[in-house]
Amino acid sequence: MDLVVGDAAKAASPAALQRPVAQIGLRVLTGIAAFLSFAIIFLMLFFLIAYAYPAIRFNGLAFFIDPIWNIGNQYGSGVTTRNGFSGAPGASFGALVFIYGSVITAILTMVVAVPLSLMVALALVFRVPRRIRPLANALVELMAGVPSVVYGLWGLVVLVPWIGRQFAPFVTAHFGFIPFLGGQAGSGNGLAASVFILALMVIPIMVATTRDVILAQSPAIFEASMALGSSTWQAMTRAVLPSVRSGVVASILLAFGRALGETMAVLMVCGAAVNVFPQNIFSPVNTIAAVIVSQLESALTDATGMAQRSLAELACALFVITLLVNIAARTIMRNADRREGRAA
Repeated sequence: MDLVVGDAAKAASPAALQRPVAQIGLRVLTGIAAFLSFAIIFLMLFFLIAYAYPAIRFNGLAFFIDPIWNIGNQYGSGVTTRNGFSGAPGASFGALVFIYGSVITAILTMVVAVPLSLMVALALVFRVPRRIRPLANALVELMAGVPSVVYGLWGLVVLVPWIGRQFAPFVTAHFGFIPFLGGQAGSGNGLAASVFILALMVIPIMVATTRDVILAQSPAIFEASMALGSSTWQAMTRAVLPSVRSGVVASILLAFGRALGETMAVLMVCGAAVNVFPQNIFSPVNTIAAVIVSQLESALTDATGMAQRSLAELACALFVITLLVNIAARTIMRNADRREGRAA
């Protein structure tokens, strides 16, 4: 028995892992894992583009500049043909309204969520007493795990009526002179409700990520700043946060991607506007992810299949937008690291 345990310990020792066979096996396994992660994303995009190709040819570049989405007359005779592909009579698939809705909703969500998330993360690390810190961290992680449909139902039942009856009249009365803030809220469904719901959903993600990044840093940064006479606020904002800039950017990127791709919660409170740009923060809006769900049932009635393929083209557009956001963020982080290296 002792011999078996000894052999197992020897096999698991660092020296055993340094053997050529173990190194080759590790290299192969990690290479396969890296290849699969790339291949899955590539195949998803490839099959999505292949399915949407007839719509890409049918819609052309007008898909990105046309604000009108119309699946056409499903009861009329004949078809509309463009570039060798056919759709229903009068069909027009423009994504500009939905692209604008996705981008403006995500940007306004970041405007609300980023300052709150940073303050909450700093408070959890430096200000919350140790006795209740585990409970506070657990509540943050619990919020991150709540299904989006629960947030959407809460928004529909509680948030939307509050915006329509109280928040919108207050903002219009006191800040209506500011462009994009004044206007009637109607039922309360619209851009403001979508922003509030998305902020609630992404704040826990940003807080947890930023908190972990700060905790991974040496506490000597904060202590040294305090020893030099800084206040707690100065130490946190001028010493701690600049030292974890890359981690903060990563958390913002993660939250921005979640805001761009969120579907059910936004669909339940956004007002599902079609062919109309939001005139103010209380106007109905629609996003790419939400419109794919809301228009899917009507798209299935299109005998030509062009409506379904145009929804797939919308999905491709969302994929590309998210990819560009990631590339931009990586570029910003790389440039920041280079500047820090030259400064050092």
